[in-house]
Formats: sequence, structure tokens, C-alpha cells
Amino acid sequence: MTLTEPTDRFPDEATAKTHLFNLRWPDGKVACPRCGKDEKIYRRAPRKDEAVSYRWTCKSCNKNGYGFSLTTGTIFEEAKLPLHKFFQILLLMLTSKKGMSARQVQRTVFGETRNRKGWIVGKGSYESTWYACHRIRAAMRDEHFLRLTGAVEIDETYVGGSDRNRYKNKRRGTGMTEGAKVPVIGAIARKGNVVCEVLDRVTGNVMDDFVMRTVDEKVSLVATDEHKGYARLRQAGYPHETVTHSAGEYVRGEIHTANLDAFWSLVKRGIMGSFHQVSRGYLPLYLNEFSYRHNNRGRYTHDVFDRVLESC
Repeated sequence: MTLTEPTDRFPDEATAKTHLFNLRWPDGKVACPRCGKDEKIYRRAPRKDEAVSYRWTCKSCNKNGYGFSLTTGTIFEEAKLPLHKFFQILLLMLTSKKGMSARQVQRTVFGETRNRKGWIVGKGSYESTWYACHRIRAAMRDEHFLRLTGAVEIDETYVGGSDRNRYKNKRRGTGMTEGAKVPVIGAIARKGNVVCEVLDRVTGNVMDDFVMRTVDEKVSLVATDEHKGYARLRQAGYPHETVTHSAGEYVRGEIHTANLDAFWSLVKRGIMGSFHQVSRGYLPLYLNEFSYRHNNRGRYTHDVFDRVLESC
């Protein structure tokens, strides 16, 4: 999918809504998002600016009827941006390897003009664009995740600047966890996907819980560094091997964490170069975006584009 294709395929709201309708209800039977039934669903009359109405009333919920629309129960519900602009933003996020900031997305999709005072004015506000990007990142979360198999690498890293580099009145602590840096753990299958999440605390129990939720017991290899949090993996039945980074050992035969290190490098370069600053509360959404692009690399953009829309 090229940059101009979303504009050609979805030039207005009508074409975008038709595409979303076909993805949400492929058989054409509209189901109520509240009760899930496809009976006693009545289409409402179109408005003056609509050729086809995408609003319905469900009489199965109650006698008065429950009104819903095409976007009810999706990330597009009550959004201020038009649906076809959402599609353009989605394509930019899918094709940008290191991510794209909301300000850059706003300039690309909506353009910008400045008034005499120098303030940026345009059709799409920065706040609406920023909110749309986060909604799309939330939809990129894989709800049907299968545990990793084969040779798996596990490693932890810290995202963010050092606390000592902050102004004195903005410093939050001295330790890694208490300060500005946010601990993140990840696992990657050398012939498969990557999964990562933010940690509240870097302890053995938390790290073991992550491994058991994401890695299958029948893997051929689990490669980590010498962190003490992985010390009990072999007792849990995993074929665990380590490399000692503190001693300058980064690879020993097939035992290394190079693939996951490359992914961490991509995430950090994206945050530092594109987003500049990511708070702890929103970091999981950014990890969704980076891991989704990695897990769907090599696929046709059409497939990935519709796949995200189906999960919205």
C-alpha cells in the first residue's frame, strides 16, 4: 500500500465507513455490540448529509431499543477525527520503522498554517491526532498471543534518561526503578515474534512469571544474560543457558541475545529520535506499536492494515 492509496481508496467518510462495515460484519448481518444478537436490528433513517445510514436500533436489548452506530465499541467511537483520516494515520504508523510523532503525523495528514502570531492552526488539532495515535497503538495489542517456541532469547532493559541528568526539582529518586528509567522485559523467538512489557519491579518472581506466560515449556533453548532473576529457569524445566556480558562474553555458539538487543536498540532509537520523551504510563502503548511492526514484518501492507482495523 502506497502513501496515496488510502486517499484514493477512501476519499471521504462514506467509502471509509463502507470498508469498516465489511470488516466488522463480513456476512452483512449487523450484530448489537451490547447483547451480541443479530435479530430485531433496525437501520435508522439517514441524515441529510448521509447517503446511507450506519446507525441502528436493537430491540432485543429492551423495548425502547438500544441505539448504536458503526463505530460503537471500537477505538473510533466518539473520536473527533474523521474515519478516513484515521486510516491515513494508521498507514503512517505501520510504514514508519522507528515510529512517527503525533506532531509529524499532524503535519503530514492535515498540514499546518501559522497565523500572524506564529501559532499553528489547522483542521486537525495536535491533541486529537495524539489521541488517535494512542487509540491505534491500543488496537495493536495482540489478544491472541501464542507462547514462543523454538530458540528463545530473554533480556531486560531500561528505557528513559538517567535521574541525575534531570533538574534538581524534577528528580524522583536515585535507583533505577525509583528514578526516571523504566524497566522493560522482553522475549523473542529467533524464527518468530517478540513480546515485551513494562515491569513494576525487577525481581526474580516477576521475571519468572513473565517467562512462564510467554515462553512454552517445549522450547529448544532459552538464552539470557547472567541476571540473577533468571536463575530459577532451569529448575522450572527450561533448557536455560547464559552469556556473561559483564565479562565481555556476548556469544557462545548459539547462546546469545543479539536479536533481542537489536529490537531494544530499535525501540530506544525510535523513542529518542521520533518521540523524544515517553512517560511510564504510555510506554506499554509504544511497545505495542514497535512489537506489532516487528511481528508483522514482511507481510503485505494491505493485510496488516485490515488486520489492525479488524482488532479496533
